[in-house]
Amino acid sequence: MKILVATDGSKPSLKAVKQAIKLAQQGSGSNTVTLISVHDDTALRHAERFVGKQAVADYLRELSDKDLAAAHKLLEKSGLRHDLIIRTGHVAAEIVAAAEQGRFELLLVGSKGHSALEDFLLGSVARRVAETCKVPVLIVK
Repeated sequence: MKILVATDGSKPSLKAVKQAIKLAQQGSGSNTVTLISVHDDTALRHAERFVGKQAVADYLRELSDKDLAAAHKLLEKSGLRHDLIIRTGHVAAEIVAAAEQGRFELLLVGSKGHSALEDFLLGSVARRVAETCKVPVLIVK
């Protein structure tokens, strides 16, 4: 099974990684887990004029590396084959695009447990991903 896990370094996303490891270990054949980290670069586009495009790219890469560190350790410890994807852009859209372009069989995302009102006001990446993705999505709480 080819599994994609969206991670942002949060506890819910680490739970999603642990669940992906369980699913991959239970399955037969060559199961792989891929971690994806996406950072929205919209607010930083203005800063590019002052610090340069490379400085912004390096900053976003550092954020992604930090977000992926704990999840990467879990996968290393599990012995499963795994990959990393790092992207910038609209978070939900980039996750969905990666899941569909990579022909993943399952996408796992962590839910931060916002209330319905918070989701309505702030939006929820997990909700937007589940609503728009053609790949089956498992939301882990």
